[in-house]
Amino acid sequence: MKRAYVFPGQGSQFPGMGKELYEHNERAHAMMELANDILGFRITDIMFEGTDEDLRATRVTQPAIFLHSVAAALCTDGLPAPDMVGGHSLGEFSALVAAGAVGFEDALRLVSVRASEMQKCCEKVPGSMAAVIALPDAKVEEICAGVEGLVIPANYNCDGQVVISGEKEAVARACEALKAAGAKRALPLSVGGAFHSPLMEPARLELAKAIDRTDVLAPRCPIYQNVTALPETDPMRIKDNLLQQLTSPVRWTQSVKNMLADGATEFREIGPGTVLQGLVKRISGAAGVEVTVL
Repeated sequence: MKRAYVFPGQGSQFPGMGKELYEHNERAHAMMELANDILGFRITDIMFEGTDEDLRATRVTQPAIFLHSVAAALCTDGLPAPDMVGGHSLGEFSALVAAGAVGFEDALRLVSVRASEMQKCCEKVPGSMAAVIALPDAKVEEICAGVEGLVIPANYNCDGQVVISGEKEAVARACEALKAAGAKRALPLSVGGAFHSPLMEPARLELAKAIDRTDVLAPRCPIYQNVTALPETDPMRIKDNLLQQLTSPVRWTQSVKNMLADGATEFREIGPGTVLQGLVKRISGAAGVEVTVL
Protein backbone atom coordinates (compact mmCIF):
# COMPACT_ATOMS: atom_id res chain seq x y z
CA MET A 1 0.00 0.00 0.00
CA LYS A 2 1.28 3.47 -0.90
CA ARG A 3 -0.09 6.71 0.51
CA ALA A 4 -0.46 9.85 -1.56
CA TYR A 5 -1.09 13.17 0.16
CA VAL A 6 -2.74 15.80 -2.02
CA PHE A 7 -3.20 19.49 -1.28
CA PRO A 8 -5.91 21.84 -2.62
CA GLY A 9 -5.54 25.11 -4.47
CA GLN A 10 -7.44 28.34 -4.85
CA GLY A 11 -11.21 27.96 -4.57
CA SER A 12 -11.20 25.64 -1.54
CA GLN A 13 -11.27 28.47 1.02
CA PHE A 14 -14.22 29.07 3.35
CA PRO A 15 -14.98 31.41 6.29
CA GLY A 16 -13.71 29.93 9.54
CA MET A 17 -11.03 27.84 7.84
CA GLY A 18 -8.28 26.68 10.18
CA LYS A 19 -9.95 28.05 13.31
CA GLU A 20 -10.31 24.68 15.03
CA LEU A 21 -6.63 23.90 14.45
CA TYR A 22 -5.64 27.32 15.79
CA GLU A 23 -7.72 26.95 18.95
CA HIS A 24 -6.98 23.31 19.78
CA ASN A 25 -3.46 22.59 18.50
CA GLU A 26 -0.57 24.45 20.14
CA ARG A 27 1.85 23.83 17.27
CA ALA A 28 -0.67 25.00 14.68
CA HIS A 29 -1.42 28.07 16.82
CA ALA A 30 2.27 28.99 16.93
CA MET A 31 2.67 28.36 13.18
CA MET A 32 -0.27 30.61 12.34
CA GLU A 33 0.98 33.39 14.60
CA LEU A 34 4.37 33.15 12.91
CA ALA A 35 2.59 33.47 9.56
CA ASN A 36 0.88 36.65 10.76
CA ASP A 37 4.32 38.10 11.54
CA ILE A 38 5.87 37.04 8.23
CA LEU A 39 2.99 38.35 6.13
CA GLY A 40 2.76 41.65 8.00
CA PHE A 41 -1.00 41.39 8.60
CA ARG A 42 -3.23 39.10 10.65
CA ILE A 43 -4.33 36.64 8.04
CA THR A 44 -5.84 34.50 10.80
CA ASP A 45 -8.41 37.23 11.50
CA ILE A 46 -9.54 37.08 7.87
CA MET A 47 -9.52 33.27 7.84
CA PHE A 48 -11.60 32.99 11.01
CA GLU A 49 -13.89 36.03 10.82
CA GLY A 50 -13.76 37.21 7.20
CA THR A 51 -16.53 36.90 4.63
CA ASP A 52 -16.47 34.92 1.41
CA GLU A 53 -15.60 38.16 -0.36
CA ASP A 54 -12.73 38.91 2.04
CA LEU A 55 -11.25 35.47 1.39
CA ARG A 56 -11.62 35.71 -2.38
CA ALA A 57 -8.83 38.28 -2.86
CA THR A 58 -5.88 36.37 -4.32
CA ARG A 59 -3.36 37.99 -1.95
CA VAL A 60 -5.37 36.53 0.95
CA THR A 61 -6.72 33.32 -0.55
CA GLN A 62 -3.41 31.71 -1.44
CA PRO A 63 -1.53 32.16 1.85
CA ALA A 64 -4.70 31.25 3.78
CA ILE A 65 -5.13 27.92 1.97
CA PHE A 66 -1.41 27.22 2.19
CA LEU A 67 -1.36 27.97 5.93
CA HIS A 68 -4.38 25.79 6.68
CA SER A 69 -2.98 22.91 4.61
CA VAL A 70 0.54 22.97 6.01
CA ALA A 71 -0.63 23.36 9.62
CA ALA A 72 -2.84 20.30 9.19
CA ALA A 73 -0.03 18.30 7.57
CA LEU A 74 2.72 19.17 10.06
CA CYS A 75 0.76 19.48 13.30
CA THR A 76 -1.51 16.43 13.21
CA ASP A 77 -0.24 13.79 15.63
CA GLY A 78 0.13 10.27 14.31
CA LEU A 79 -0.10 11.21 10.64
CA PRO A 80 1.97 8.58 8.76
CA ALA A 81 4.59 9.72 6.28
CA PRO A 82 3.43 9.85 2.65
CA ASP A 83 4.99 7.80 -0.13
CA MET A 84 4.22 10.54 -2.65
CA VAL A 85 2.68 14.01 -2.66
CA GLY A 86 1.01 16.37 -5.08
CA GLY A 87 -0.85 19.65 -5.03
CA HIS A 88 -3.33 21.36 -7.32
CA SER A 89 -1.80 24.68 -8.44
CA LEU A 90 -1.10 26.56 -5.18
CA GLY A 91 -1.29 23.20 -3.39
CA GLU A 92 2.07 22.28 -4.90
CA PHE A 93 3.74 24.62 -2.39
CA SER A 94 1.97 22.87 0.49
CA ALA A 95 3.06 19.51 -0.90
CA LEU A 96 6.70 20.62 -1.04
CA VAL A 97 6.64 21.61 2.63
CA ALA A 98 4.97 18.32 3.61
CA ALA A 99 7.71 16.44 1.73
CA GLY A 100 10.51 18.42 3.39
CA ALA A 101 11.74 20.08 0.19
CA VAL A 102 11.03 23.66 1.31
CA GLY A 103 10.81 25.08 4.83
CA PHE A 104 7.51 26.51 6.04
CA GLU A 105 8.74 30.09 6.34
CA ASP A 106 10.44 30.08 2.93
CA ALA A 107 7.40 28.55 1.26
CA LEU A 108 5.06 31.07 2.88
CA ARG A 109 7.19 33.92 1.53
CA LEU A 110 7.07 32.37 -1.95
CA VAL A 111 3.29 31.99 -1.73
CA SER A 112 2.98 35.61 -0.61
CA VAL A 113 5.02 36.83 -3.60
CA ARG A 114 3.09 34.56 -5.96
CA ALA A 115 -0.26 35.77 -4.65
CA SER A 116 0.53 39.47 -4.71
CA GLU A 117 2.08 39.33 -8.19
CA MET A 118 -0.81 37.29 -9.59
CA GLN A 119 -3.25 39.82 -8.16
CA LYS A 120 -1.32 42.62 -9.86
CA CYS A 121 -1.63 40.76 -13.17
CA CYS A 122 -5.37 40.38 -12.64
CA GLU A 123 -5.73 44.11 -12.04
CA LYS A 124 -3.59 45.13 -15.03
CA VAL A 125 -4.78 42.67 -17.67
CA PRO A 126 -8.46 41.61 -17.69
CA GLY A 127 -8.79 37.88 -18.02
CA SER A 128 -11.19 35.10 -17.11
CA MET A 129 -11.60 31.34 -16.80
CA ALA A 130 -14.42 28.92 -17.58
CA ALA A 131 -15.21 25.32 -16.69
CA VAL A 132 -15.90 22.99 -19.61
CA ILE A 133 -17.85 19.82 -18.86
CA ALA A 134 -18.22 16.65 -20.93
CA LEU A 135 -15.88 17.19 -23.85
CA PRO A 136 -12.67 15.24 -24.53
CA ASP A 137 -9.47 17.09 -23.69
CA ALA A 138 -8.30 16.97 -27.30
CA LYS A 139 -11.51 18.64 -28.51
CA VAL A 140 -11.15 21.43 -25.94
CA GLU A 141 -7.57 21.97 -27.06
CA GLU A 142 -8.58 22.03 -30.74
CA ILE A 143 -11.34 24.58 -30.22
CA CYS A 144 -9.22 26.86 -28.04
CA ALA A 145 -6.48 26.83 -30.67
CA GLY A 146 -8.97 27.91 -33.32
CA VAL A 147 -10.53 30.81 -31.41
CA GLU A 148 -9.43 34.39 -32.08
CA GLY A 149 -7.46 35.77 -29.13
CA LEU A 150 -5.62 34.11 -26.26
CA VAL A 151 -7.38 31.18 -24.60
CA ILE A 152 -5.86 27.86 -23.51
CA PRO A 153 -6.74 24.82 -21.39
CA ALA A 154 -5.49 25.71 -17.91
CA ASN A 155 -6.65 22.96 -15.56
CA TYR A 156 -7.08 19.32 -16.57
CA ASN A 157 -9.08 18.42 -13.46
CA CYS A 158 -10.44 14.99 -14.40
CA ASP A 159 -11.67 13.23 -17.52
CA GLY A 160 -14.42 15.38 -18.96
CA GLN A 161 -13.64 18.45 -16.86
CA VAL A 162 -11.24 21.09 -18.17
CA VAL A 163 -10.91 24.74 -17.16
CA ILE A 164 -9.93 27.21 -19.88
CA SER A 165 -8.18 30.53 -19.27
CA GLY A 166 -7.29 33.66 -21.20
CA GLU A 167 -8.53 37.02 -22.45
CA LYS A 168 -12.16 37.68 -21.49
CA GLU A 169 -13.43 38.01 -25.03
CA ALA A 170 -11.52 34.94 -26.20
CA VAL A 171 -12.84 32.84 -23.31
CA ALA A 172 -16.40 33.96 -24.12
CA ARG A 173 -15.95 33.02 -27.79
CA ALA A 174 -14.46 29.67 -26.80
CA CYS A 175 -17.40 28.93 -24.49
CA GLU A 176 -19.85 29.43 -27.35
CA ALA A 177 -17.80 27.22 -29.67
CA LEU A 178 -17.42 24.52 -27.00
CA LYS A 179 -21.16 24.41 -26.31
CA ALA A 180 -21.80 24.20 -30.05
CA ALA A 181 -19.39 21.24 -30.17
CA GLY A 182 -21.39 19.37 -27.54
CA ALA A 183 -20.07 20.50 -24.15
CA LYS A 184 -22.67 19.94 -21.45
CA ARG A 185 -21.54 23.17 -19.84
CA ALA A 186 -19.05 25.96 -20.52
CA LEU A 187 -19.49 28.28 -17.58
CA PRO A 188 -17.42 31.36 -16.63
CA LEU A 189 -15.85 31.07 -13.17
CA SER A 190 -15.84 33.73 -10.46
CA VAL A 191 -12.07 34.27 -10.41
CA GLY A 192 -9.87 37.34 -10.49
CA GLY A 193 -8.05 36.66 -13.74
CA ALA A 194 -6.58 34.26 -16.27
CA PHE A 195 -4.57 31.92 -14.04
CA HIS A 196 -2.21 29.38 -15.62
CA SER A 197 -2.07 31.28 -18.90
CA PRO A 198 0.53 33.51 -20.59
CA LEU A 199 -1.29 36.51 -19.07
CA MET A 200 0.50 35.59 -15.82
CA GLU A 201 3.94 36.16 -17.37
CA PRO A 202 4.71 39.34 -15.34
CA ALA A 203 4.01 37.39 -12.13
CA ARG A 204 6.25 34.56 -13.33
CA LEU A 205 9.16 36.96 -13.79
CA GLU A 206 8.80 38.30 -10.24
CA LEU A 207 8.35 34.85 -8.74
CA ALA A 208 11.54 33.72 -10.51
CA LYS A 209 13.57 36.12 -8.37
CA ALA A 210 12.05 34.76 -5.16
CA ILE A 211 12.48 31.12 -6.17
CA ASP A 212 16.09 31.74 -7.17
CA ARG A 213 16.99 32.85 -3.64
CA THR A 214 15.06 30.03 -1.94
CA ASP A 215 16.71 26.79 -0.84
CA VAL A 216 14.99 23.70 -2.22
CA LEU A 217 16.16 20.31 -0.96
CA ALA A 218 15.55 16.82 -2.30
CA PRO A 219 12.11 15.82 -0.94
CA ARG A 220 11.65 12.82 1.31
CA CYS A 221 9.28 11.36 -1.27
CA PRO A 222 8.49 12.18 -4.92
CA ILE A 223 6.29 15.17 -5.73
CA TYR A 224 4.09 14.90 -8.80
CA GLN A 225 4.28 18.40 -10.23
CA ASN A 226 1.56 20.13 -12.21
CA VAL A 227 3.66 21.01 -15.25
CA THR A 228 4.95 17.51 -16.03
CA ALA A 229 2.59 15.29 -13.98
CA LEU A 230 5.73 13.24 -13.25
CA PRO A 231 7.39 12.34 -9.94
CA GLU A 232 10.21 14.78 -9.24
CA THR A 233 12.98 14.64 -6.64
CA ASP A 234 15.68 16.84 -8.21
CA PRO A 235 15.71 20.30 -6.56
CA MET A 236 16.58 22.17 -9.75
CA ARG A 237 13.78 20.55 -11.74
CA ILE A 238 11.38 21.19 -8.87
CA LYS A 239 12.31 24.89 -8.91
CA ASP A 240 11.87 25.16 -12.66
CA ASN A 241 8.53 23.35 -12.68
CA LEU A 242 7.28 25.47 -9.79
CA LEU A 243 8.02 28.58 -11.80
CA GLN A 244 6.64 27.32 -15.12
CA GLN A 245 3.41 26.38 -13.38
CA LEU A 246 2.22 30.01 -13.34
CA THR A 247 1.83 30.16 -17.12
CA SER A 248 1.30 26.45 -17.87
CA PRO A 249 -1.66 24.07 -17.47
CA VAL A 250 -2.27 22.13 -14.26
CA ARG A 251 -2.14 18.49 -15.37
CA TRP A 252 -4.04 17.08 -12.42
CA THR A 253 -5.76 14.25 -14.26
CA GLN A 254 -2.46 12.85 -15.49
CA SER A 255 -0.76 13.45 -12.12
CA VAL A 256 -3.32 11.29 -10.31
CA LYS A 257 -3.18 8.63 -13.02
CA ASN A 258 0.59 8.51 -12.66
CA MET A 259 0.31 8.18 -8.88
CA LEU A 260 -2.10 5.30 -9.37
CA ALA A 261 0.25 3.68 -11.90
CA ASP A 262 3.07 4.02 -9.36
CA GLY A 263 1.12 2.12 -6.73
CA ALA A 264 -0.94 4.67 -4.80
CA THR A 265 -3.86 2.97 -3.08
CA GLU A 266 -4.70 5.62 -0.48
CA PHE A 267 -5.21 9.32 -1.23
CA ARG A 268 -5.57 11.78 1.62
CA GLU A 269 -6.63 15.35 0.91
CA ILE A 270 -5.08 17.73 3.44
CA GLY A 271 -6.37 21.29 3.72
CA PRO A 272 -9.67 23.15 3.38
CA GLY A 273 -12.50 21.68 1.35
CA THR A 274 -13.06 18.36 -0.40
CA VAL A 275 -12.59 19.28 -4.07
CA LEU A 276 -9.64 16.98 -4.69
CA GLN A 277 -11.38 14.06 -3.01
CA GLY A 278 -14.09 14.22 -5.65
CA LEU A 279 -11.62 14.58 -8.51
CA VAL A 280 -9.48 11.65 -7.35
CA LYS A 281 -12.56 9.44 -7.06
CA ARG A 282 -13.61 10.31 -10.61
CA ILE A 283 -10.11 9.76 -12.02
CA SER A 284 -9.49 6.49 -10.21
CA GLY A 285 -12.99 5.09 -10.44
CA ALA A 286 -12.45 4.46 -6.69
CA ALA A 287 -11.87 0.76 -7.43
CA GLY A 288 -9.52 -0.49 -4.72
CA VAL A 289 -8.52 3.07 -3.86
CA GLU A 290 -9.21 4.71 -0.50
CA VAL A 291 -9.85 8.46 -0.65
CA THR A 292 -10.11 10.43 2.59
CA VAL A 293 -9.95 13.99 3.91
CA LEU A 294 -7.88 15.02 6.92
